[in-house]
Amino acid sequence: MDWLYLIIAGVFEMMGVAMINKLHKDHNWKALALLVTGFGLSFIFLALAMKTLPMGTAYAVWTGIGASGGAILGMLIYGEPRNLPRIISIAVVLGSAVGLKLIS
Repeated sequence: MDWLYLIIAGVFEMMGVAMINKLHKDHNWKALALLVTGFGLSFIFLALAMKTLPMGTAYAVWTGIGASGGAILGMLIYGEPRNLPRIISIAVVLGSAVGLKLIS
């Protein structure tokens, strides 16, 4: 269950990051509410995951999901560049998160 909580935390982290960009573009209360909700739920689920997972592993995987997910959302939704170096970098981040899970 701890890894599921960590994945959910990462997804909400991605939501929060996406809403930062949305808030910069739209300046509305809905985007702000979704930003606060996304990051709030992200921290709650991260805390639940850290009840059993080591802090270093949980934090690294959580930030990896958020960072790579944010980059992927940027490419898919906001038209950010989709070049090979970016895709390789995202794969390295995800590969590192998987590696941490395998050795934990």
